[in-house]
Formats: sequence, C-alpha cells, structure tokens
Amino acid sequence: MSNANVPPSKPPQDSNSNANETPSTPPPESSQTPSSENPNITPNTINVPSLDFMPEDEPQRTGARSSKDTLSSAEQQRRNMGRVTSVLLLLGFGLNVAYMGREWSAEELKEKKLTVENAPSTRLGRTQRRFMDFFDYFSKPAWTELLPPPYPPPHQKPYTLLLSVDDLLVTSTWDRQHGWRTAKRPGVDYFLAYISQFYEVVIFTSQHAYTASPILDQLDRYNFFISHRLFREATRSYNGGVVKDLSYLNRDLSKVILLDTEPSHAALHPENAIIVPKWKGDPKDRGLVDMIPFLESIAIYKPPDVRPILQAYAGKNIPIEYAKKEAEGKAKHIAEWTANKGTRSNSIGSFFGLSAHRSAESAPPTYLEQKRKEAQMQYKEEQAYIEKNKDYLEKLLKQEQDMMAAQVPKNLWEAVEQIRGGPPPPGQEGQAQAQAQIEAPQVKA
Repeated sequence: MSNANVPPSKPPQDSNSNANETPSTPPPESSQTPSSENPNITPNTINVPSLDFMPEDEPQRTGARSSKDTLSSAEQQRRNMGRVTSVLLLLGFGLNVAYMGREWSAEELKEKKLTVENAPSTRLGRTQRRFMDFFDYFSKPAWTELLPPPYPPPHQKPYTLLLSVDDLLVTSTWDRQHGWRTAKRPGVDYFLAYISQFYEVVIFTSQHAYTASPILDQLDRYNFFISHRLFREATRSYNGGVVKDLSYLNRDLSKVILLDTEPSHAALHPENAIIVPKWKGDPKDRGLVDMIPFLESIAIYKPPDVRPILQAYAGKNIPIEYAKKEAEGKAKHIAEWTANKGTRSNSIGSFFGLSAHRSAESAPPTYLEQKRKEAQMQYKEEQAYIEKNKDYLEKLLKQEQDMMAAQVPKNLWEAVEQIRGGPPPPGQEGQAQAQAQIEAPQVKA
C-alpha cells in the first residue's frame, strides 16, 4: 500500500523533558490566519525571514603600510619628472608673458601696421596685443606687404585700382550640356586697356590662383594692362567671411579705389570701396564702361584723397550722378566762356548771320575733355601697336611659356634642389641671360 496518507512520525523526545513539560493545547481550528484576523499582530519570526543584515566588521588597522601607498623607483622617478616639467612650463610661460610686455621696436611697429600713437602703451596692452597675434596668424594674409614697393616718379601711376573678378569682369554659368562656362562682360577689354593709362590696375580676387589665373591670362594676354594679381591667400578672415584688408597693400590708402560687387569684401575699408551691382550675363550690359568717366575724372583732376569723393557717391548710381555733375560743369564752362568772350563772338557772328547757339557750340573744350581726348588717342595708338606686332608678341609669349615649362622639376631630386635654392639643373644655366635677351626687344619696341 502507498504511504501517501500516513502522517509523519514524530521524533523521539527525551524522557526528562516530557516529564517536566505540560501537554500543549492544540490551537483552535480557524480558516483564517492570525495576521488576517488582527493586522496589528506581528507574524511569527520563525516563519518570516528577518530582513536585518548584520553589519560587517570594520577592518582593524594593524599599523602596517599598504602596498598601494608604496611607489616603485620608476614610478617615483616618473612623478618627479612630471613635477619638474610642470614647474619648467610654468616658469617658461611666465617669462614669455613678461617678454611679451616689452616695448615696441620700430621694425615691429612697421610689421604690425602700427604707429607710436595708436599702439598699446601699457605692458598689459602690449601683452594682450602680442598674445592675440598668435591666433591671427591663420586669418591674416600670407604676406605683410601684398604689393612690391611702388616705382619712383614718374614711372609709378599715382592711383591704384583694385578690381574683383567674379560678376564684375566675368561671370560663370553651369548647365548639363556644356558644364562650366565663363563669359566676359561686355566692354571688359576696352575697360582694362583704357583705364590702365590712369591707374595701377591690380586684380584682387577671392578665387584661388589655379582657377583665376587662366581667366586673367585671357583678359590680359600680353600682361600690358594688369600690373599685379592678388588671390585668395592675400585675403583675410573676418567675422567668418572673406575680407580684403587694404592695409596690407603697401600703398597709400588715400589713393586706393576698390571696385567690387560684394560689400562684405570691403568691411574693413568701406570708405575706399565702390560696390556695383553684379553682372549676371546680360549681353547688352554697359555697367563697366559707364564707370570709366567717373574713374578717369579722379585720375585727371588728381585729388589728394579719394575717400571723401567715394563717400559722397556711396549708395548712389555713380554713372548717372556723375553724368549730371559733368553736365553741370560743362554748362558752367560755356556760361563763363560766353560771359568773357561771347560778346565779341556774338557781334562778329551776327555780322555774318550766325546764331548765338552756333557760337556756344564753338566754345573750347573743358580741361577734362582735353585730357579725355588725349587718352582716347593713346588708347588707339596702343591698340594699333598690339595689332601690328601681334606675331612678335605671340612669339615672346610662347618663349616665356616654354621657359616656365622647362623650370618645372622632372623628378624628386630637381624639386628638392629648387626648394633648397641650389643651382639650376644642367642645361638651364643660361635661362637668365635668355630671359634678358627676350625682354630686350620688347622694351626697345
């Protein structure tokens, strides 16, 4: 038979304990537990495990030194070296700060474009200025003087005209059929050739040299009209944008004009800038040619400072406003001529039956008109010379291109020698003499 219904047998009890103990009264039968009858009754600790944990014994200090506090000789040496290095760095930093507060030297003032009057005079101010120059190294132009020193008179033109490229002289468009195409602005060839008689024309563009140089080679094929070329590395970063800092030009800013299409490019020198609308490819545009009368009048009359004149025309349509001024000057000139010499001319004209209007037409040209006529004649003569000697100029250009191609290093050794400034490779020793012989006929012509 199965033992499933047999109650478990009680363990044997000691006879002595049974004699002293009273028989236990069986608990009353109930369907509810004590805890359910009275919630205030604490459950039996035998049935419910205790949630209290015994606190761990605190470790007893024996007085022995821990191995964690003991450094090996290598670690101790490394820590000492770190302390010495930190002290030396702090000492060097302090000496550098003290040295940065020294007085200004003449060479340093010239390099930083400062004068004794506007340079910081206190030690703290000098330290701050020199400290900030470390962070301006990557935002400033690549050179402290962007242009070479001007030629001595009378070879140097008195005024400098800075021209942008994008949307002023050319514009670029892209389509799926042809890709990128660059178009010349109407009248750009005439503008460069004519205005170069009065100004030192400098191309100042935010493009890189490898993209802008091919365009400029087409605009001025024989290098007759553009004196210098400044590219992206000649600009500086200012407030997150590209700015053309004219203080690095190595030119008198009272005789510098910047012709651009972006106002942000002239953020540092707005008084020297003429901002014109962008050209977007209109084949009938005359905006560039219409600027010639205003620019040539400045060069003809030779004002000591061009900035007040540019500020007077700021925000206006310069070609239209200047045409009004020139018309007023012409009318005043005719009126003065008529008042001084017109009475006699009118009497003689009336004797021959001529009207007063025809006498006014015979008034002599103004000083501006005379100089303008001379400039037009010089422009025509120069264009005739280029056309007559075009084959010769092309030959010189080809020789120059061949010489430049010959100077390109053919291997790593030649490149290293050029970087080190060593002698030219064999076969190129006479290039300087050849260059002089090539340029001599051009000067003579």
